[in-house]
Amino acid sequence: MYSFKNDYNQTCHPKIVEALKEIEDYQFSGYGLDEICDRAKTKINTALESNSDIHFLVGGTQTNLTVISYLLKPYQGVISVDTGHINVHETGAIEACGHKVISIISNDGKLKAKDVEDLIKSHYEDDNCEHCTMPGMVYISNPTELGTLYTKKELSDLYSVTKKYDIPLYLDGARLAYALSGLNNDIALNEYKNLVDVLYIGGTKCGALFGEAVVFNQSKLSKNFRYSMKQRGGMLAKGFLLGLQFDILFSDNLYYELGKHANDIAFVLNDELEKRNIKMFSKRYSNQLFLILNKKVIEALKEKYAFEYWSDVDENTACIRIVISWSTQKEKIFEFINDFDAICM
Repeated sequence: MYSFKNDYNQTCHPKIVEALKEIEDYQFSGYGLDEICDRAKTKINTALESNSDIHFLVGGTQTNLTVISYLLKPYQGVISVDTGHINVHETGAIEACGHKVISIISNDGKLKAKDVEDLIKSHYEDDNCEHCTMPGMVYISNPTELGTLYTKKELSDLYSVTKKYDIPLYLDGARLAYALSGLNNDIALNEYKNLVDVLYIGGTKCGALFGEAVVFNQSKLSKNFRYSMKQRGGMLAKGFLLGLQFDILFSDNLYYELGKHANDIAFVLNDELEKRNIKMFSKRYSNQLFLILNKKVIEALKEKYAFEYWSDVDENTACIRIVISWSTQKEKIFEFINDFDAICM
């Protein structure tokens, strides 16, 4: 059984394993207050061309609930697209922190600046606004849950709205490595400092054992963040393990190369499927492909491959999600295509 279910199904890049072996006889300060974390932060800030405040946490859901609950006042909620990860795939983690996710419907997985502004305006124009949840921040991800990418203009327009209403814009970058080399992407990593207030750079889904790097571009927002990290269980005692991984990922362009590797292979698979006139639920932009297939074909593929069953399309067809990982090898794509052809013959 070969898995295309996600991009975190293997341990980590060999260079991280080597680095862990090299430090096994060393001792470090706890809770991320060590020289390795400092070195990793310097490398990330060099890539960002900024002097941002950076913190390391273990995983995506933990990062989202820690950042969002920290930024919001008790009576505020977070705006998200209806398909946003915090709205559909985090078991109500944000609501469990006492904050409402205020969703906006979108057919492409992206929040539109106008829709966000309309929602905020409608709140304050309501005479009963004090009886309703106040919009306190905006959450997006890039790529989105549907695999689409924000353009620089879309993100800039969205950021302008959040600045107008003085609320933070937060970007979930669990798969940011894949966005950076995505199809028609026009946002470089060093440009995010002028497009969002807070983001996290995902490691779990791009070569790390675990770990995400939270970046506060507005230092005034991060003054007491470590208190929230501790309270929410996000302050790892062996924080140097997180710092080490990002130190390696941001050495010799490894982070970018891993993202590009997955995208290149995903594009090969996409091209092969297009030759076979396979319909897609959404256009491919990075390492996620959404295929519309006959349900009998899907059942046959399940015998050798793991993937995400996304949704029914009609009585006979459904959408599945194929995720190409930083570790996926090209030959696996052609094995999949050969098996697919044999099933469809």
